Amino acid sequence: MAAPTSLPPIAYPGLPLGPSTAYTPGPGTHLHAPSSTIHASLAGRPVLTPQKPPASNPTISIPRLLPSPARAPVPSANVGNTNTLPRVGSVVLCRVVRVRTRQVDVVMLAVGREDGDGGEDVCGDEWQAVVRKEDVRATEKEKVVCGDGFRVGDVVRGVVISLGDQSNYYLSTARNELGVIMARSEAGNAMVPISWKEFRDPITGERESRKVAKPF
Repeated sequence: MAAPTSLPPIAYPGLPLGPSTAYTPGPGTHLHAPSSTIHASLAGRPVLTPQKPPASNPTISIPRLLPSPARAPVPSANVGNTNTLPRVGSVVLCRVVRVRTRQVDVVMLAVGREDGDGGEDVCGDEWQAVVRKEDVRATEKEKVVCGDGFRVGDVVRGVVISLGDQSNYYLSTARNELGVIMARSEAGNAMVPISWKEFRDPITGERESRKVAKPF
C-alpha cells in the first residue's frame, strides 16, 4: 500500500502519525500495538525518510531537541522551534514533572496556534505551569485528589487561565477535551484510555486512574 505523503507540520507526544502498514517507526516515535498506529514520542517536526529496497515503507522519525552549552533548547537541523508565548485562552500541551497535594507542576511542550488551523508551535523554552487542585475538573472540586488524576511523565492538554506569577502559568483541565492524553503504566507500557477516569495497560491489563481527556 502506498504511504500517504502528508504529515503534520508539528507533532506532540501521543499524536497519531500514520499506520504501520504505510510507515516504519523511527527514532522519536512508537508503535501503538492495539491499533497498529505509529504515534509521536517527542514534540517536534516529523521527518519522512525513504527506504531502499527491499524495505518499501518510508521511516517516520522526530529529531530530538538538542541542548546548547548554555542549556537553552535549540533544535537539530530538521526541527522547527519557536518561542511562542502562551496567552490566556491558549491550549497547551504539557509534561507532568511533579504531583503535589494541592497542585500538579508541568512544563509546556507546545502552544496551540490562534490562526484557526488547529496546529501547535513547539516551545523553544520549557515554560513552567501548574494545574491547581480546584482547576482539575469542573464539578466536585472538593473531592479532587491530584495523585489520582496525574502521574509524573504524563502528557496533558490544558488551557491557560492566568499568567500567574513570575514563576508559573496557571492551567485548567476542567473541560471534557482537556486532561491526560498520553500516559505510561507502572510497567512502562503506553496505555490506552478506557473511560473518563481510567487508562489501561494493553499488555498487563492493569488499570490506572487519570483525569482523561475525552477518551473516545
